[in-house]
Amino acid sequence: MTEELVYLGPPGTFSEMAALALPGSAENQIHPAPSVMSALGQVRAGSVAGAVVPIENSVEGSVSGTLDELAAEPALRIAAEIAIPVRFVLMRRPDVTDESVAVVATHPHAAAQCRRWIHENLPDADVTHTDSTADAAQRLAAEQAPSFDAAIGTAAAAERYGLEVVASDIADNREAETRFVKIVRPGPLPAATGADKTSLVLYIYANRAGALLEILTELATRDINMTRLESRPTRHALGDYCFSVDLAGHVAEPRIGEALIGLRRVCADILFLGSYPRSGAQRLEVSSGRAQVDDRSDSEWLAEIRSGKA
Repeated sequence: MTEELVYLGPPGTFSEMAALALPGSAENQIHPAPSVMSALGQVRAGSVAGAVVPIENSVEGSVSGTLDELAAEPALRIAAEIAIPVRFVLMRRPDVTDESVAVVATHPHAAAQCRRWIHENLPDADVTHTDSTADAAQRLAAEQAPSFDAAIGTAAAAERYGLEVVASDIADNREAETRFVKIVRPGPLPAATGADKTSLVLYIYANRAGALLEILTELATRDINMTRLESRPTRHALGDYCFSVDLAGHVAEPRIGEALIGLRRVCADILFLGSYPRSGAQRLEVSSGRAQVDDRSDSEWLAEIRSGKA
């Protein structure tokens, strides 16, 4: 069964590839959106079932625009994630005879991932930023007098817009991947698989010594691995920050549930962004010496120690 999805467009982006790669999606059920804000706005409005947007790159880190939009109201949820290998090409219009490139256009993350290649091969070129890599390709092909000579994007975008690939595999890191997430409105959570993530935004009471330590302690004492941690401005006041985190585990698991209760006691607020299967991960078993290995409650365990039975 398919469902209407939007992705960060135009056609030819890595977001489109990610949307097509998600289980249950079909080409005639996915549509481009001009920006992350627009894509998530359509989900909030209920005009589509979900949106597929980038959230993290293995080279450049998190996509701040996506994180900030997820923290906005009304609440949204992450239902799935998928990682896509990143491969870039340099493309030009086939009718151009001048081989020099004065200005090249692409998305900021793509420019950063091709920084060394640009420096070595286009040392005199200026780089201008577009909303997506496919946006650069589309504009280069469609505008009568584009303000740039070349674009960096996907080979699929070059083919789609009739552009000529003049250099392939130009990313500085050939192992680079971008993580995309499927965003939906709040509803039933995906079932726990044993290889899951839980995403949260944690708001502290005040910018004070020990606030982050309290958060980390709630996780460490329960052997919960935090796979991502970063601070983001709350947009309320200068120096006022929250923490965006990913935890290894599903909220249905007792230790994750207990951690959320513990975090609720030390945080001013918690925004739950979802529990969902990790991309390409196998089921993991906790092997730490601190992990609970039986079904006794904390009080039962302590009572046995006090009675001398343990």
